[in-house]
Amino acid sequence: MASSKPNSVIKKLIMSSSKISPKVIGLTGGIGSGKSTIAREFAALGVPVYHSDDRAKYLMNSDEELKQQLMALLGPETYREGLLNTGFVAKHIFADPAALKSWNKLVHPAVALDFAQWLSDQDSPYVLKEVAILFETGGETQCDAVVLVTALKGQRLARVMARDGTTKPQIDQRMDLQWSDDVKKEKADFVIENNDLALALKQVTNVHKALMEAR
Repeated sequence: MASSKPNSVIKKLIMSSSKISPKVIGLTGGIGSGKSTIAREFAALGVPVYHSDDRAKYLMNSDEELKQQLMALLGPETYREGLLNTGFVAKHIFADPAALKSWNKLVHPAVALDFAQWLSDQDSPYVLKEVAILFETGGETQCDAVVLVTALKGQRLARVMARDGTTKPQIDQRMDLQWSDDVKKEKADFVIENNDLALALKQVTNVHKALMEAR
C-alpha cells in the first residue's frame, strides 16, 4: 500500500497555494524501481510529466554549449559522431564519484532551465518531475511534495538486467551511488511500493486523489 504523511503534504501544498504555476511534485526512486512505469500511470490520469533523465539525454546531445563543457571534462571521446558516447561516459563517471559530481554540476543546471521553460507552459493543478537522484542532489527543495517509488532489490536487479543488458556488479555500482530506500522514505511525502503492478496502480490512484484534494 502507498504510505503518506497527509498533514505534512497538506501543509506544504497550502503554503504553496499562492503560486501561479502548477505545484511541482517530485517523483523519484532507485534504479529499477519502475518509476517511469508509475510516471506513465500518472500521465494516463492527465498529469503532465517532465522526464528529467530523458530531457538530460536530449540536452547532452543537442545543446552545443553543454556538449563542449562535457568534452572539456572527460575529453573528446565523450562524443562519437556527434552523439553522447554512453559507454565511455558511464565507465568514467560511475567509477569516480568526483567525476560524477563534476558531470552533474554541468548537466543539472541545463535541465533546471529546461524544466522551468516547460513548467511555464503547463496549466494543470500539479505536474510530476521525474528525477532519479532527487534527494541526493537536494532537488526536493524545489518541489512542493515528493512521491518515492520503491521495489525489492531482487526485482530491481532483474528489471535493469532485462532492460539494459548490464551485469549485476554494474548495477550494484550504480545502486551504491544512490541513497537507500530507508533514508529516502524519511524524506518522502508518499511512498508507492512497486512490487506488484496491479497494486501499484491502485496506489497511484490514491496518491493522485490526495494531491488533487490538497490543492
